[in-house]
Amino acid sequence: MLRLLSYLRKYRLNVLLSILSNVLMALFTVASIPLLIPFLEILFQNQAQPLPKPEWTWNSEAFQAQINYALNHAILTYGREGALLRIIALILLVFFLKNLFTYLALFFMAPARNGIVRDIRAQLFNKVLVLPLSFFSDERKGDLLSRVTADVQEIEWSILNVLESIFREPIVITLSLVFMLYVSPTLTGAVFVLIVITALIIGGIGRTLKRSSIQVQQRLGNIVSVLEEAISGLRIIKGFNAESYQLDKFGQENNTHRRLQTRLLWRKDLASPLSEFLGIAVVSVLLWYGSKLVFSDQLKASTFFSFLYAFFNVINPAKAFTRGLYDVQKGLAAVSRVQEILDAPLQIEEKADPQRLATFQRSIEYRDVGFRYRQDSEPVLKNLNLLITKGRMVALVGASGSGKTTIADLLPRFYDVQAGAILIDGIDLKDLKLADLRQLLGIVSQEAILFNDTIYNNIVFGLPNVTPEQVEAAARNANAHDFITASPDGYQTNIGDRGSKLSGGQRQRLTIARALLKNPPILILDEATSALDSESEKLVQEALAKLMQDRTSLVIAHRLSTIQHADEIIVLRQGQVAERGKHAELMERNGEYRKLVELQMA
Repeated sequence: MLRLLSYLRKYRLNVLLSILSNVLMALFTVASIPLLIPFLEILFQNQAQPLPKPEWTWNSEAFQAQINYALNHAILTYGREGALLRIIALILLVFFLKNLFTYLALFFMAPARNGIVRDIRAQLFNKVLVLPLSFFSDERKGDLLSRVTADVQEIEWSILNVLESIFREPIVITLSLVFMLYVSPTLTGAVFVLIVITALIIGGIGRTLKRSSIQVQQRLGNIVSVLEEAISGLRIIKGFNAESYQLDKFGQENNTHRRLQTRLLWRKDLASPLSEFLGIAVVSVLLWYGSKLVFSDQLKASTFFSFLYAFFNVINPAKAFTRGLYDVQKGLAAVSRVQEILDAPLQIEEKADPQRLATFQRSIEYRDVGFRYRQDSEPVLKNLNLLITKGRMVALVGASGSGKTTIADLLPRFYDVQAGAILIDGIDLKDLKLADLRQLLGIVSQEAILFNDTIYNNIVFGLPNVTPEQVEAAARNANAHDFITASPDGYQTNIGDRGSKLSGGQRQRLTIARALLKNPPILILDEATSALDSESEKLVQEALAKLMQDRTSLVIAHRLSTIQHADEIIVLRQGQVAERGKHAELMERNGEYRKLVELQMA
């Protein structure tokens, strides 16, 4: 909660103006209370008599004497009706100012409340972008989406919407209680005891809300996860007639969420009726005890009515404050889930004073590299040694799980090695500035990663100072210009979610155009033609050939026919190098590589 309130520092002026408005609103709220006394006195007084002007002292008797003197003077000067009209005008003015400052308090707090929501969302998105890939391997994507959307929305509804009442209501309650103490300390003491008992009863219920809310938000995250997986895998679901299975899976999560949410709402909705009933119980005791004081002439009837009005001015703010505390307890569950992301360790950390590297000069070296994805899992790479000199094409082949993709993912520091080191031009990757390292790399993966944007923006993809001519040149070299110009809006055509409006070959050529435009000295290629038809494969292979020209390439090969001209082929088995050499050399050895080639030719 303290961390959430720390966001208010950025909006301190708005918060201070809102608090000032709340203080003034509370002052005018309390000022409206004693105005009932002269109103009632004029209403029920038969005639006015001249009275000597009393001396002012700080006690209820002197306060009453001042009111009596002012009333008598007003009635003698203006008559009963004239005096009553002036009191009514004063009451109207006080209530106008009270409501004006109520609005101003909300007016000043609105930018702060919405600004905090924006800041939290921005921090979450920034953290998602810098978190290591290992974090997303352990977390469900749908649950992360739920935290960024639903949990932040819950913070806005449950906490930020009640910030006004949390700041405002205690002021109103405090000042009203001060007036009540001034009028009758005995009566106020009895009321205070009853309010404390009421608060303890309501507080007991509120403490269970945070636990229940965490369970509700977790279930909502599960629902979003199932939904996201269903949308992503809709083709497979339909192809396997698995609709009923997915419906059952979604239904179980949905029903569990409904049960938990119902229990949560039962507790939350109990706040208002329970506090109202307990408030009426307190009022009943107050009426009985106050009436005794009036009957025994210890308290004037008009003063008692103003005391009752003051008490009712305490009840509504107290109810609002109680609801606010309930909402805060509910919202703190969402805060804790959001903070789990914000506090997640980065793992891939940059040194405080990293070395800069503007160009690639000599070589990439994997030196005794060891790596495992989790501490309790088997190592994926063991004592791997690999040297890739500038301008050479090195291909990685091997069975699934042999470590090919892991080797490629370690180079841009998507993960960090646990043993050994990877060096570029003799500098350990961990000593380099991350932005410099990744600026040297271009990646074309087996799955074409595109975004719901225009073709132009997908090719440019954040590169600064790019001209349309450069984009077109990259598209031509990637054999993509013809299908782009044939699209409805040319380069400004939106390609849909993940490029769904394009064919597989078209998507892949756009990713190659993107890599060509970046013009990196080092390429990481995860065989981009394995899922394409023959015609698309030919176009993509031609584009890849242009892309790899005069560059250093690390190629993950699935179709071995595509890497026969590699400068070196590394055959991996269980995270270690089984064989290495050129295609012809490896075929002559009649070893692991030859078996893989013959399996694909069979």
